[in-house]
Amino acid sequence: MASLIFSPASSSSAMVSSSSLCRGIFISNEPRFRLSSRNGVRCNLVEPLKINNGKPSIPVFNEQTIPSLLTSKYPENFKNKNDTRLRIFSGTANPTLSQEIACYMGLELGKINIKRFADGEIYVQLKESVRGCDVYLVQPTSPPANENLMELLIMIDACRRASAKNITAVIPYFGYARADRKTQGRESIAAKLVANLITQAGANRVLACDLHSGQSMGYFDIPVDHVHGQPVILDYLASKTVSSGDLVVVSPDVGGVARARAFAKKLSDAPLAIVDKRRHGHNVAEVMNLIGDVKGKVAVMVDDMIDTAGTIAKGAELLHQEGAREVYACSTHAVFSPPAIERLSSGLFQEVIITNTIPVMEQNYFPQLTVLSVANLLGETIWRVHDDCSGGIEPFSSLGID
Repeated sequence: MASLIFSPASSSSAMVSSSSLCRGIFISNEPRFRLSSRNGVRCNLVEPLKINNGKPSIPVFNEQTIPSLLTSKYPENFKNKNDTRLRIFSGTANPTLSQEIACYMGLELGKINIKRFADGEIYVQLKESVRGCDVYLVQPTSPPANENLMELLIMIDACRRASAKNITAVIPYFGYARADRKTQGRESIAAKLVANLITQAGANRVLACDLHSGQSMGYFDIPVDHVHGQPVILDYLASKTVSSGDLVVVSPDVGGVARARAFAKKLSDAPLAIVDKRRHGHNVAEVMNLIGDVKGKVAVMVDDMIDTAGTIAKGAELLHQEGAREVYACSTHAVFSPPAIERLSSGLFQEVIITNTIPVMEQNYFPQLTVLSVANLLGETIWRVHDDCSGGIEPFSSLGID
């Protein structure tokens, strides 16, 4: 049985480097390079914030070098008079991603004190001045969603009261996005409520990655930059060699057809298949039928998130029953609520490809797991948002930003 293999040459994009799989995480094999920062600032890795949000960890690098994946593309002599007014702060939800973004941009994370009182209340204090600055707060509202959301709101409030000029909430994973409409009577639309909370807390702008539905952008009364994680996954898939005639992109449900069609178009215009799903309750899915031909082909299932993995696992079972040679799962957000790990590691998938918008705890690693970083994508977007008025940058469309 043939399988996808790595091509000898790495992909041309800087988003993903040639790597080898180690316990489900890619570790760079390339030589380390000195950081070529935009401002000539060396990244000093900060100590992980101590909070019971899983066990976030920050990779330990040589203090003067970082992997080429995080190397900024900007030369040291490139300066912008406004760059000294840019500040990046990290919440406790995903400090590793925040550090990677800062390293890509050639900046250091801002100093911030976040702690919990004995009764669970959250305390936030900025340890440096942000008066007149453009502040970017990196905090996904991943599990525990309520704690991380409240922490983001308090961070925004602290920056507003410290006279920041502009406050951008960088939310790699936007929680409550699935509650974006009323499907039954007397339901709340929590996505709108969360959008109102973020706006009223004092945010001037939101940067989000792969919202569950595009309509969620309309819930905000402030500008929203919507970044797609597909380029990172596509860049990784491009490093594999497989005949385009053997590929088929599969949407795990009818609602994801537009996402899967866009993915298939960029993947050598591969054919599309659709899993017809009937859902009888939240986190409960039942697969009924398959639209399209997958017999003898390599099926690539595309979704925006994997929560309990019920939908994507049942879809993979159906694909194997219909004669698919191999099944790959691709998703931007790895929520991984139980029993997701058991389902994903059961042998249904040749590989499960995700990004690090949500940190994956070490106990949730499994051999088929591949984690790609979106740090370069978010870092580049932050630069372009920050420099938007200068007129000397590439348009957002080159990054696939709505």
